[in-house]
Amino acid sequence: MLTMKKFEMPSAFTILMMIIIVVAVLTWVIPAGQYQQEDGKPVPQSYQHTAANPRGLWEILQAPIKGFYDARDIAFFILVIGGFLAVVMQTGAIDAGIGAVIKNLKGREQIMIPILMILFGLGGTTYGMAEETIAFYPLVIPVMLAAGYDTVTAVSVILLGAGLGVLGSTVNPFSTGIAAGFAEISIGQGIILRTILLIITEGIGIGYVMRYAKKVKENPKNSLVYEKMKENKEYFLSDESQESNDLNKSRKAVLWIFAITFVIMILSVIPWAYKFNITIFESLNSAIKSLPLVGPLIGDMPPLGDYWFTEMSVLFLFSSFVIAMVYGLGEKKYVDTLIEGARDLLGVALIIAVSRGITVVMNDGRITATILNWGERMLGDLTAISFVNLSYLFYIPMSFLVPSTSGLATLSMPIMAPLADFVGIGRELVVTSFQSAAGIVNLITPTSGVVMGALAIARLSYGKWLKFTAKLLVILMVTIMILLTLGTVI
Repeated sequence: MLTMKKFEMPSAFTILMMIIIVVAVLTWVIPAGQYQQEDGKPVPQSYQHTAANPRGLWEILQAPIKGFYDARDIAFFILVIGGFLAVVMQTGAIDAGIGAVIKNLKGREQIMIPILMILFGLGGTTYGMAEETIAFYPLVIPVMLAAGYDTVTAVSVILLGAGLGVLGSTVNPFSTGIAAGFAEISIGQGIILRTILLIITEGIGIGYVMRYAKKVKENPKNSLVYEKMKENKEYFLSDESQESNDLNKSRKAVLWIFAITFVIMILSVIPWAYKFNITIFESLNSAIKSLPLVGPLIGDMPPLGDYWFTEMSVLFLFSSFVIAMVYGLGEKKYVDTLIEGARDLLGVALIIAVSRGITVVMNDGRITATILNWGERMLGDLTAISFVNLSYLFYIPMSFLVPSTSGLATLSMPIMAPLADFVGIGRELVVTSFQSAAGIVNLITPTSGVVMGALAIARLSYGKWLKFTAKLLVILMVTIMILLTLGTVI
């Protein structure tokens, strides 16, 4: 008797390597060409045919290696960020901070919903908080059930709170940072629109969850999991809820250093902050350099506003060292944790390399300009508003097909960003379209370990989660497209 094997989605690495092979084949078919360049951007209507340069087996095997070399600054930054976050998590400061909020708001759980969602949202928008949220479900679920809410409310507070923060990523290095890097713009470009997007979408999410929570508290029959409420209370409230570690002075100091590091990062990558009369950074830099002994010892440090991936890597590496010193981790523990954190994100760095390999094959095969030329012709009759909204809609199915956010950014930005030049809009709008589309998909995608892990812990079915989020997703999509349209006009 024949049995059908269950289909499993290939890994991101396999998908990307398959794309490299397909692209290499296309270099034998698609005509070669090039654009004239001006300030690093293709000049519209300057496309010309050139001699073909098809890629073979050796170039296919070489592509990920050349891709890693090509994206080495971004890949190393990812490894440093992994080490930095591991050191912060090792101190228990973030867990203790959120635990302290939960403890202090006991009895005022309705206020806890927006406060916790904002805190998780800040984690999402700054460093892409996702897997780190798993530890909070055993803490939040019993509190919400004891307050008269249900597991849907508890999951929403964490999953939607952090997820909407990622959707509105202002400086999230794993989505906005990588996308901006491959779009060849600063991560600070478009930060105002992304901040507005974050505030509005997080606000919509908070209102949505609070409305549902209020209905459940007033009448438990309004709960989507009413039939399991008694069972859930017996399961989650049978044990004492986990006590969070104390928020002592060392952990408070770690949280301050953590926050200051991201503030410095934000200030360091906003071009207009440096350009428009915020000369204090340059003055401070000059003053430090002029000091008799300190200046030469510090060396040629660039002023804030003029940072990029290399400088940001230095910032986060230094901050991780300061945190280890303040918390007293010790040399061996600090180094081991730093390496372990970098190891955790090695897969992300390698995905960036393989994804970049696709661009390498396209560029070396001289078909990138040809594809751009096709895009230029097709977009000739499109308005800027149509283009930016179609970009957003394009990225939604792409986020399902390429579940790695960093991989999708690396794969698509070298093509999508220059197309914005032809339409006459800023490349930062394409970056915002990408990150908001990927963010909305990651709220519900069944391929996400964060989503499925959260639902498993809460004993909540995937179908119930889709039913709960369906209206919210429609509201968010419409809101995002309106904001992208306004961003294009303004």
